[in-house]
Order: sequence, then C-alpha cells, then structure tokens
Amino acid sequence: MPSQSIANGVVQDGSGKTVKYWYDPMVPAQKFDKPGKSPFMDMQLEPKYANSGSGNVQDATTEDAGVVISSQTAQNLGIRLEKVETKSFGESLSAVGRIAPDERRFYAVQTRIPGFVERLSVRAVGDPVVKGQKIAEIYAPEILAAQQEYLALLTLKNIDADNTLQLASRNRLRLLGMSENEIAAISITGKVSPRFGIYAPASGVLTELGVREGGQIMVGNALMQISDLSQVWVIAEIPERDAARLKLGLAAEVQLQSLPNEVFKGKVGYLYPMLNDTSRTLQVRIELPNKANHLRPGMYANISFTGQTHEALSVSSESIIATGKRKIVIVKEANGYHPAEIETGQEHDNRTEILKGLNEGEEVVTSGQFLIDSEASLSGVLARLSQQDKAMNHNMHEMSGKPINAQATSLEKMPQGRGKVVEVDTKSGKIILSHEPIAALAWPAMTMGFKVKDSKQLDMLKIGDLVIFGLKAVVPEKADMPKQYIIEHVEKAQAIQGDMSGAKP
Repeated sequence: MPSQSIANGVVQDGSGKTVKYWYDPMVPAQKFDKPGKSPFMDMQLEPKYANSGSGNVQDATTEDAGVVISSQTAQNLGIRLEKVETKSFGESLSAVGRIAPDERRFYAVQTRIPGFVERLSVRAVGDPVVKGQKIAEIYAPEILAAQQEYLALLTLKNIDADNTLQLASRNRLRLLGMSENEIAAISITGKVSPRFGIYAPASGVLTELGVREGGQIMVGNALMQISDLSQVWVIAEIPERDAARLKLGLAAEVQLQSLPNEVFKGKVGYLYPMLNDTSRTLQVRIELPNKANHLRPGMYANISFTGQTHEALSVSSESIIATGKRKIVIVKEANGYHPAEIETGQEHDNRTEILKGLNEGEEVVTSGQFLIDSEASLSGVLARLSQQDKAMNHNMHEMSGKPINAQATSLEKMPQGRGKVVEVDTKSGKIILSHEPIAALAWPAMTMGFKVKDSKQLDMLKIGDLVIFGLKAVVPEKADMPKQYIIEHVEKAQAIQGDMSGAKP
C-alpha cells in the first residue's frame, strides 16, 4: 500500500483525490479523520474518496458519482446485470396441498333392529361398491313377526289393495330396513323370512367396516361407511402472509406428480375459518369432479391460483435488497453504480413487480449487489480493487486456475484464501498478507495482518511468497468488535503446485 500524507485534505500518493474519511473495510460504519492502523483488525485504514469515479481534485462536499468498478473487478466480484422489463402479473399464487374425499359424500350404513350378520359381500376397507348393491344379509327374528302380520293382512278378503292397515304394515317393514323389492316379494310368493338385505346407498369405496360375518349388531351400530369419490376436495395450504389474497370463486389449477401433463381446473369453494397453529397456514378447499378416478385421496398436489392479469415493470427478485425499512436495487449508470429505492408489488416466477423507482430498459445488478450497496465502505474498497498491484495479479494468475491437491484437504471445511506475504514475524506469530477476494466470507481483496495458530508454519515463509491459507473464527476480545479470524493453516502455493506435477490425471 503506498504511503499517504495529508495536505489540504488531498491524499499525497499520486491519486490527486480528495479524501472524505478513512475506514476499516471490516467495520465500515466507523469513520476516522486520519490514516493509520485499524483498532479492530491488523490492517491499514482505507480512504473514502469524495468522488471515486473521477481522477480530478474535487471539494469534499461534492456528492459521489457512484461506485465505479473496472471490468476486471466486476468479473472478480461476479457482478451480473439485467434490464428492467415489462411482464404480466396477476392475482397468482402457488401452493401445495392434498387430495381428500368429499366429506359431504360420506354414507353411514346402519341397521334399525338388532340381529346377526349372516353374510358380507364386502370384506375390506377400500372395496368398491355400486349403488343398490346388496352388501350384507342380516338375520333378525323381530322382522319375521312384522312380515307375518303384513302377509296376514294381504290374505284377508274384502280389503282393498290400498287399505290403511296394509299400508301401515308395509310402511313398518320399510322402516325396519326392508327394501321395496323384498316387501313386494312377500306379496308375490306369500313367503316370509327372518333375513333381509342391506344395500349400498351410493357408489364409492368402503372407508370403514365395523362388522364381520357372524357378529351381533345392535340398533344404531355403524356397520360400514361408504365414500363417494365421484367428486373430491383439494385442500391447499396457504401461508399466512398470502391469506388475504384469496377469495371465493378464485380460479385454481391442480397438477399431480402422477399426471404431470394433465391440469385439473376448479374454483375456491371454501376458506376455512381457523388458521393451522402448527404450520401457520390457511386451508382452502377446491372441489373437483373425479369421474375417471384419477384423483385419489392422499395424493399430493401443486395448486396455482390465478386472477386477472396486468402488465407491469419487473426485475429479478434476487436483485432486490431489503433493508427492513426500504427496498433498493443497484442501477448501472454511465458514471457508476447507484442505489435506487423502489416500491414493489406482486412476485411471480422469481420476478417482482416494480410500482415505483425504475424505468424500462434500465440495468440493475442481480449478483454482487450486496457488495456495492455497502455505501459506507465499498466505494473505497472497490476503488482499491480496481487499482490493485498488477504484478500481484500476474503472479497469482497461474495458481488461480489450478486445483489444490490432497495436501490441502485440511482446508476444505474452513474459509480459504490465496495471497502474497507482505511481512512475516515468526517471534510474535503474525503475518501480513495481500490476499485475493475470499468468497466464503464476502471479503474483497485487501492487505491485512493475521495471527497464526502455529508460528512454526512461518519458519519456511519469506516476503513475496505466494501462499494458500485457511481461516478459523475466534471470539473477539470485546463484544462490540467484529468477528475475528486467525490462520489455522498456511503453506507455500509453489509447494502444492510442485506436488501436483507428479500426480496422475
């Protein structure tokens, strides 16, 4: 780092720029009125220029022209751009859910008199049934007496077919559970039986079976339950934050993993009044016809709700920086990168609607914007990045494109860096490195000092050596200080490259 002196507020290092203040890139909020060593980290303070985009001397009160970054630095930081575009937005919302039986199509099968189950035609839950199918035969002595009474009334002479006594007796048999066909058979054959059938009230599948052949049944006992699956429910789970966007009648499209190319269309039929305390979601019910029986209860479903659409400006959602009080994007302009405060609307398919703050065709940063947004520090850091020692870049070029062999596996689980030795002190166990950007810690390239865990590792190092090192976080001395790191492992880069020359491909 070139030496600096101050004369009338101008840095005397050949840059000819006005310095507003000095700062530690690791603690950018703290400002200093003169250069020197950082009280937080073992590194020199960096200058914050009044105009990082100009090489001319400017008054310290002049506003910055934006963060100016060279193409090489932009590549190192992984900065990507995209244009503000017009896209379609609507009341769209995606959710997950499950298929469930229509609870209004459950049918309970019971008997109205005590008896015994003599025969079952359905024997397991899941068995299909058809409406009117005889599903059980019941032996009930009580019904025998009612049949005999009805038969006696039929054989009496001089009584019309619609005689009140006959009708009352016929209704009694019906109320006891006999079907119209069974009652008519008594009139035709003149025979009675203590057995009568139980018939399916609807088509569907058996969802409950509470009896077995030979078992005794009492009045009111549930023999079985049938679920009609010709129509099913889709129960969607909507996050609490999106609950207000839903309304009855909103169109919905349902897709299943088993039928990825088929879309089932329906509408919101019911919004449940209570929120799920565990998942913090609101349940929404969609009714779908199921004539082909493709929709099976228990299946998972992906649901898309759609309303009216409109055209609006949009940017990639990843380009937006939410600070808690505002939302901003970094806009590329002719004189640098500038933050722009925006108002956002809906989000769909990783695109966010822009209500205010941008114009169509403007370029915004989609990757690396968090570095640029650090206005208190990054202007100085990026300026220094763009003015890095070219000799350092040249020396690092060869090793930057080569992988590290097995000797470096000890560094795999810790943040790693590459750099050049600026100063080494074996007695104190400290080293000053001019290192490349460290992506794992979001550090830009800088010159800073580190304490080495094992000072013996410094014995083989000298100024100018290219090294690879691994960092380990340690508890800072004071609670208000930033997280600090020590070097856990350091070794010459040339040694590793030399070992690789004999490695098998």
